[in-house]
Amino acid sequence: MSAKIGFVGVGRMGANMARHLKLDCNYNVSAIYDINRGIAASLAEELGSQSFDSLAEVTAHSDIVLTVVTDDAAMRSIFLEGESNLLTAAAGKTFINCATLSPAIHREVANAAQAAGAKTLEACMASSISHAREGQLYLMVSGDTDAYQNCQKLLEDLSVKLRFIEGGAGRAAEVKALVNMVMNINTAGLAEGLGLASALGHDLEMICEVFSQTGANSRVLETDSEDMIARDHDCWFSASHAAKDSGIAQGLASELNLKLPVNDAAKAQYDLMTREGLGELDKSGIAELTFPGRHKA
Repeated sequence: MSAKIGFVGVGRMGANMARHLKLDCNYNVSAIYDINRGIAASLAEELGSQSFDSLAEVTAHSDIVLTVVTDDAAMRSIFLEGESNLLTAAAGKTFINCATLSPAIHREVANAAQAAGAKTLEACMASSISHAREGQLYLMVSGDTDAYQNCQKLLEDLSVKLRFIEGGAGRAAEVKALVNMVMNINTAGLAEGLGLASALGHDLEMICEVFSQTGANSRVLETDSEDMIARDHDCWFSASHAAKDSGIAQGLASELNLKLPVNDAAKAQYDLMTREGLGELDKSGIAELTFPGRHKA
């Protein structure tokens, strides 16, 4: 693809997506921006790109801009606030927004982009840092259909599986909220099961083997059980992000007058981790709240 690709937000996920596109796929990564200017400059040097201090410059030097920001407030800031934001002179540009955010902010940005003559997609990621670096993301995409067709090759190069969800802006974000809600519930449930098993004096390797062959099996058992037992909580997906994402599902349910008590309980545990200074542990760190003799709130 000859299009110039910009990146806004080059933390662990964004930086590795940029590395994959440039180093493995030979895309023209033309512009990099991060609120941490040092991180942006370092990545730009690594990739032979250019870092910019203003968002409008990223838009000016890009045809397609991928954003990976922390929350709705950050998304609103880069698109809708200040004299120099991504929608400055943005006619003809395409924005692909990859973070897990509320459906409402995706729709708000999509409407503003349309008014500016630009197009947007959300490409919600259900994967980890290593998948970003290897181009093995699972992407749930929605938004402008013409933009999707024009950017499909780029999205395919970032992903192992691509799912386009009909219905316009916000629909992929809804699905991603469901994914993370269920994942966070499963993680909290596994932590409680293993914590109780530990308190009862059971061999935890045996318990995991039994879980794997029964209705207690889950993807989280495969990815998190060893870390919970070993207290190895190096961060792939933080507890603070788990709290945020469970909150997105909680907000959607509230809008529809639905009660989700299990999601509420899981969110409460991740909120507690954040209050107790454990928010930057991996989500597997929820086991610190459930195993006997570990963290006491």
